[in-house]
Amino acid sequence: MAFVYLDHNATTPLDPRVREAMAPWLGERFGNPSSVHRRGREAREAVEEARARVARLIGGRAREVVFTASGTEANNAVVLSAGLAAGSRGRIVLSAFEHPSIRVAAERLEGSGLEVVRVPPGPDGVVPAAAFIAELTPETRLACLMLANNELGTLQPVAEVARACRERGVPLLTDAVQAVGKVPVDAGELGADYLVLGAHKFHGPLGAAAVWVREGAALEPLLAGGGQERGLRAGTENVAALVGLGEAARLAAAELPRRRRELTALRDRLEAGMAEIPGARIHCAGAPRLPQTSHVAFPCVEGEALLHRLDAAGFAVSTGAACKAGRPEPSQALLAMGLAPEESIGSIRVSLGTTNTANEIDAFLEVLPRELAALRRPAAAPV
Repeated sequence: MAFVYLDHNATTPLDPRVREAMAPWLGERFGNPSSVHRRGREAREAVEEARARVARLIGGRAREVVFTASGTEANNAVVLSAGLAAGSRGRIVLSAFEHPSIRVAAERLEGSGLEVVRVPPGPDGVVPAAAFIAELTPETRLACLMLANNELGTLQPVAEVARACRERGVPLLTDAVQAVGKVPVDAGELGADYLVLGAHKFHGPLGAAAVWVREGAALEPLLAGGGQERGLRAGTENVAALVGLGEAARLAAAELPRRRRELTALRDRLEAGMAEIPGARIHCAGAPRLPQTSHVAFPCVEGEALLHRLDAAGFAVSTGAACKAGRPEPSQALLAMGLAPEESIGSIRVSLGTTNTANEIDAFLEVLPRELAALRRPAAAPV
């Protein structure tokens, strides 16, 4: 069997239909969308069609969609914009397991004098809405709660928190990068003020993302120097990448029910097999989750070592732990849930995509126990 890719939360393969839509804009259909001649007008029309398709996917209006080069840029833009507006006064409230593009940006503001409050998730991997809402004081300048956690796949109570934020006049950012294209997302129903998505998480290209900004919500540009994106994001648009984002959004909107059904069936098949491995613990199995994400701990192994063995055997998975200087470190998400460091280090994430098959899942379940056994086997005594 060819190499099996089971790391779709990191990035997804480009859909051939998306590649086909992008191809003309990488060749003969070049043009700067800000130019007024025919080439420029064609490029502008392509960008605006992509904007409309993204808006339809998330239930927003096209004029509220601001294109960026990545979800990281979009998250940074919102958090640092709030910091500029607040100066050194006030606080930011966020979940303790937000994506680093939010956590680190908040830390930068904390160093400038803002108070940063981090609300931990419960043992089910879900941030308790009541605990988050309790931190929304009159001094709060921004709240940040991701829609789906990138490591665990757990869905967070964004709509409930958003209602409380509106009542208190607190703007809410939801990082929906892992959720868009995998579960239904309606910006209006969620009620956040800012919603971030990225093309490469749902079979679009790298280098194309967007932040939906509710009409009337404030946003200071992170990049300045041009009037693109209504003055909110300077820089000539990457037309080919944005066309790809638009096509990926169109396909996701049309195929989402089927994708969810098929991916859920594959995940259930995977987790049923992993549950038969002695000592295996599937994190957050009873919580609302993305349909294609499994996070599992195996006792007496290091997730990083297991990852490398599976890679050599032809399977790509990931671990939530960062490897620094050759030493695995505990996942911040799992530590925030209250798990012991040794369980965190022994965990891997398996995230599925539309290209995976039941045969690939079965092959993985055949190899996994063998690799676990090899890691647990005591080293031979020296001669």
